Amino acid sequence: MSSRTRVRWTYAFLDRPAERFERACAFWTAVTGTVLSEPRGDKGEFVTLLPEGADACVKAQAVVDGADGAHLDFCVEDVEAFVAAALDAGARTVAGHEGWAVLRSPAGQLFCAVPWHGEAACPPVVAGSRLDQVSIDIPPSAYDAEVAFWSRLLPDWTSRPGSLPEFHVVAPPPGLPVRVLLQRLGEERPLSAHLDLACGQDIETVRARHERLGARFVAGHPHWTVLRDPAGGLYCLTGRDAETGGLPRG
Repeated sequence: MSSRTRVRWTYAFLDRPAERFERACAFWTAVTGTVLSEPRGDKGEFVTLLPEGADACVKAQAVVDGADGAHLDFCVEDVEAFVAAALDAGARTVAGHEGWAVLRSPAGQLFCAVPWHGEAACPPVVAGSRLDQVSIDIPPSAYDAEVAFWSRLLPDWTSRPGSLPEFHVVAPPPGLPVRVLLQRLGEERPLSAHLDLACGQDIETVRARHERLGARFVAGHPHWTVLRDPAGGLYCLTGRDAETGGLPRG
């Protein structure tokens, strides 16, 4: 991969139905300590969550068709060359726009190739957590192929098994704010994706804050907690270290 196709920055994209979009944005700006940009897009469907003193790495989209979910934007110097590499790795083009493109992985996960505008400063930890991961939930029949695809698409990222057999991590080089977790589902159902926040050992403290902001508890596990935001979208709080994204420090 040439320097012009290397991923220079990543955005986690929150996708929520248009009728619940304002509720989602109010919650997620509070969670991340950000403010909303002015809307953009033909229907004002896109916004960026702007941190103070750093570059944004989270955006949101009001979707008319489709379920709650998440996707990634990969910022590169040469969008056309990155798209060609993605297609060679097994992606499919969904839509081409002037200067950017929407693609799908072999199992159906949306992602975008967009121009890099010099973003370099990662947002800080906010109230004990950092939104730093897009988790892609993959049916068993597609899991191995999907791991191979993301590993090939991002050759300078670290692709390795996760902390459990059903997890595979695709972690970016230092300085990029969002990583990818590939999770093998326990049953055959359509692929989906959600956002994760690293909280270290303060999951319960972070959970209490989120519930005060309107989140609802869904399920608890030894190392992560599943919540639903006020717009109905699932997301997780994880025990990963909020500063490093890695396993909790002893």
